[in-house]
Amino acid sequence: MSEQKFLQSKIPTTVITGFLGSGKTTMIRHLLENAQGKRIALIINEFGELGVDGGLLKGCGLDNCHDDDLIELNNGCICCTVAEEFIPTMTKLLEREDRPDHIVIETSGLALPQPLVAAFNWPEIKTQVTVDGVITVIDAPAVAEGRFADDIDKINAERAEDSSITHESPLEELFEDQIHAADLIVLNKVDLIDEDTLDNVRNIISSHSDRVPQMVTSSFGSIGTDLILGLGVGTESDIENRKSHHELHHANGVPHNHDEFKSFVVNAPSIHDPKALIERLKTIIAENDILRLKGFVNVVGKPMRLVVQAVGQRIDSYFDRPWQKNEEHKSHLVVIGLHEIDEEKVRKTIEALDV
Repeated sequence: MSEQKFLQSKIPTTVITGFLGSGKTTMIRHLLENAQGKRIALIINEFGELGVDGGLLKGCGLDNCHDDDLIELNNGCICCTVAEEFIPTMTKLLEREDRPDHIVIETSGLALPQPLVAAFNWPEIKTQVTVDGVITVIDAPAVAEGRFADDIDKINAERAEDSSITHESPLEELFEDQIHAADLIVLNKVDLIDEDTLDNVRNIISSHSDRVPQMVTSSFGSIGTDLILGLGVGTESDIENRKSHHELHHANGVPHNHDEFKSFVVNAPSIHDPKALIERLKTIIAENDILRLKGFVNVVGKPMRLVVQAVGQRIDSYFDRPWQKNEEHKSHLVVIGLHEIDEEKVRKTIEALDV
């Protein structure tokens, strides 16, 4: 059997990665709406104990979107729990009689794609599934604002003068690793920037890896399904050539971890005024250097739950669905920041919101 026919006999899997708030879940929702009858199984991994992204996709009301086709992994970053979480999940999925036509995996925003893709070489996985492609979704306006790196020019100048300087932001390393693993890069939210800025974003991304794949643009996660499904790359066979910073710097097998990040869930109060809430959250985010904030909020007198999604100072909010019967009308927000974030201060501030 030829290699191409062998790949076609396996279930294709698309790995969608990208930094916090880049728009991965929105893009997956659009993909489901335009799947043209394909049955797609979703594996959603989030950094933290509250599954917000999975909650946005469950019960989405689409013919090819069944709750039993959505699997949430909230017990840790998927790249760190391959043996404990991912392999058993895939094995169980492959044992089903109604196997999916395609599998889509949304990684945590803090995940390294490389260990996950490498897991597709495990014997019990390799004969049945192939990585159709790794899609890295990038928040183009955030990159334009320099949100994923320190002052690169200043660092490079200091390095040129002193070769012992190795200062690298953990966010920048992660950004580079997600670019380096990609088969396709989606520059999302381009409606928020002009063409010159977009060109600058492309240059920034190209400077972060010695292998830069094709880039396409998107707004609101809207991109043709034919562009992201059916790449047919078989990325697991090439992943050794796309090593992460951790693999390059820690060849002795020290486990990758996310000690530089912290995630926690805050039980927030019910609110009356969504606009006032957004303004207060902007202040809280700025004062505490919060990277990402997302969750569900109960608005008094409203039968629907309010979704809140924040990346830096940019906050989106919308009512996504009615509260379900017997579902407690409670507000929960996931907060993600660097390890030094003052969790107690953030908790008290959010819990005391009165808007």
